[in-house]
Order: sequence, then structure tokens, then C-alpha cells
Amino acid sequence: MRIAVHDVSKGKKGHALPTTSLEIETGHARFVLAETELRPTVLGLIATGRMRPDTGEVTIDGTRNDRDLRRRMALVDAPEVSDPHPGVTLAAVVGEELMFAGLPATPLHARRWLEQIGFAELAAQPIGTIKPSVRVRVMAELAVLRDDVEGFVLVSPDRHGGRPEGWWRIATEFAERGFAVLVIVGGSAAAVIERLPEALETDYPSNATVPVRPLADVTGSTTVRDADPDPVAPVDVEPDPVIEPDPVPSPVVEQAQRDETPQPDEDGVSSRSTSPSSLNDPVEEDDTDTDNPTDTENGAAR
Repeated sequence: MRIAVHDVSKGKKGHALPTTSLEIETGHARFVLAETELRPTVLGLIATGRMRPDTGEVTIDGTRNDRDLRRRMALVDAPEVSDPHPGVTLAAVVGEELMFAGLPATPLHARRWLEQIGFAELAAQPIGTIKPSVRVRVMAELAVLRDDVEGFVLVSPDRHGGRPEGWWRIATEFAERGFAVLVIVGGSAAAVIERLPEALETDYPSNATVPVRPLADVTGSTTVRDADPDPVAPVDVEPDPVIEPDPVPSPVVEQAQRDETPQPDEDGVSSRSTSPSSLNDPVEEDDTDTDNPTDTENGAAR
């Protein structure tokens, strides 16, 4: 699978997302730099077929098909769109995702699933208190439970703190397992990631030098461990100049949230800002004619 994001932008004069081009491929973990509060989420929505760009296009295997793109690419932990509420327990998050994957989703099943991946002792902890690398591991493992998912876009894992080496190596492990992975990061995390190949004795192009550029790449053959990374030499990074951010039309995502927000069920309110079913499940209506996709000014593409 190859996904090409070609010259996409969002908002007046690209305020919500400047013109961006990148590619995502099966067996590769890649990162792209996108900063400000809104831009990482907007890029994640566009790259997974859930938001229509104002310019440019996104293709999957050479064809523009948003429905197929949504079905095969999951959007993971996007702020205000698909991230769990910080006060919800890890077991509750797991249970909800098991349900959307069509698997048994009782509290017992959630705890057993956490036990299988080595985190049973964290079941009762709020997800907002979970170590960043563990959060990325759990959220990514849940995202690929669905049979049709062949890759995912992980949005701003650096916002949770911790060392970028930990969750970046998890991302490359998923690439080694045959998934297509894109990680959207800020400048500080990008400066660390682009220097990791020196420690891993792996060469790849670096690109984390401007607010949004094409990709850096680590192939799936990279050796990755889930354990805490070995210390790496400190890196002297010249600080970026302070630039006042452009005004961002926040109603773009706010409207997407309103349209995607799930209704409470009999057992309570969904743990997510918006339903993972609406974001990661295929849509029933036939939208293969993508000449007229839903514009996100009227709600995120479903």
C-alpha cells in the first residue's frame, strides 16, 4: 500500500495546514513535522481520508478513494478527535476498542487483552497517567486489531512527554510487522528522531528542519525494542526562532467534532472525544466517486 499526500493545504492561505506533500508506505515508519495546536490533527485527518483538503489530493495506490483510505488507515490518538478522555481507565479504553474491532469487550476481556501484551497491572489506571511509550504501544495495538487496517497515523505522541526514542522505536516495530506508519511530531521530538539512526547504525534522509516538509524514513528492517531505549548522546540543537503562529480557523475541527461525536449509550458516555467507529470504520454509503467528497466545513469526511 502506498499513500501519496500531494500538495494538500487547509484553511485560508494555508493557516490550518500549509501546503504539504508526503508518502506513506507499507513496511515503513516515517515522521513529519507539523506544529501549532491544530495542524497535526488536520494533517492526520487529511492523510487518512477523514477531512477534505482545500488544495491538493490524497491517493491510495494511485487512486483517489477516501472510503478505501479510511478503511485501511487508522487515526490514532489525535487530539480532540480520537484521543481517549484522560480520566478514563486503560481497561475501559481497551474494552471500547475491542468492541469496535468486533471482539468480546467485557471488562474481563479487556483485562485479559492487557495481560497478553504485558500491562495487566495498569488496567485500573486512568489513561492520562500512563507512561507515554506504554500509551503508544496500547493505542497502536488496538488500532491494528481490525482486519482491514494496514497502517495508521499517530498524532503528536510527543505531547505526552517522555523520551521520543521509546515511542519512535515502537512505531518502527509496527513497520517491521508490515504496517504503514506515519508519526506527526513537533520540532523538539523531530530533532531527536532524526539523529537516532546514528545510534542505531541506520542511515536515512533527515528532514526535520522546517515547520512542514516531506518525510524521513526508517525501513521495516530496523531492529526495534519495546523496552526503554538505551541512553543516547545529548544533542545540541539550535533553537528555532520564535514565530507568532498564524491565526487558525478552529471551527474546522470543532465542526468535525460536532458531526463525529457519538451519542451516549445505555451504559454511559463513550470514552473518546469522538467515536473511533466513525473515524476508523468504513462508511456504508458509496463514496467511491470522490469528485464531490464531503467538505469539512460541513463536518469531517466520514
